[in-house]
Amino acid sequence: MVSAGKTPSGTPGALDLSGVTIASFGRRFGALLIDWALATVVAAVIVDDLRANPWPQLGIFVLVHAFFVGLFGQTLGMALARIRCVSIVDGGAIGLPRAIVRALLLAVVIPAVINDADGRGLHDRAARSIMVLRP
Repeated sequence: MVSAGKTPSGTPGALDLSGVTIASFGRRFGALLIDWALATVVAAVIVDDLRANPWPQLGIFVLVHAFFVGLFGQTLGMALARIRCVSIVDGGAIGLPRAIVRALLLAVVIPAVINDADGRGLHDRAARSIMVLRP
């Protein structure tokens, strides 16, 4: 588990990143593709023609992503890629409100493409989260 404490800069209560391995872009992208494929399959069962109406696919992706990341810290795609989304504050699950913000920004795509030195996209920064490898 990720431990909270002081960061190298000395900020109390923030996540100590020295003991965690940040998930690579490849693992994060692979997990995203798996989750998108699963959302597509579920949406195809619900909607007759996804080519005419792609919105159910995106809606299912956002809802499932927010629910599982918010409560459990990972989706099925993340579990298969052996990564977790954890709070930068305490190392636990980020909770539903922050996960909803993260999922909506992820659906917009552009915030996820803009990364900082820690590999955190704008969607992770807004949700105060980080993607790490599972031990």
